[in-house]
Amino acid sequence: MGQTLQSGVEVSSDAARLDVDAVHAFLSQSYWSPGIPREVLDRALKNSLCFGAYEGSRQVGFARVVTDRATFAWLCDVFVIESHRRRGIADALMGAVKSHPELQGLRRWSLATRDAHPLYRRHGFLPLADSAPAMEIRRPNVYQEGGDRSQGKSQT
Repeated sequence: MGQTLQSGVEVSSDAARLDVDAVHAFLSQSYWSPGIPREVLDRALKNSLCFGAYEGSRQVGFARVVTDRATFAWLCDVFVIESHRRRGIADALMGAVKSHPELQGLRRWSLATRDAHPLYRRHGFLPLADSAPAMEIRRPNVYQEGGDRSQGKSQT
């Protein structure tokens, strides 16, 4: 599955095209997954539906969907490298994600963002209607803590 933008950037869900080194380089420096170990990322990619944005053979964007492909999808790890922002690539990634045949008819989509609310609003996402039922175990420093030793402990 691929879509080419006017800028020549192509969006694809072909996992074989992913530049895992580039994805890891970005995510390990991001605010949401600092220090993510490569082996953790490899496992996450293997168990998710991933989308890449490519200029020629160079990966310039990424999105990952954790899903059962029937009822639920969690959109995460969305990024476009700095040099390629403001070109419509994030919107193209979102369009590819939302139109993917395995993600149709889902009961719920979720995501969390610190700074990209306008992008996600354009694609139908809204703030939680009622956050009271939502719960989490939050471990923002898990990669610095050395893995799963504190599993089950909640951090805020």
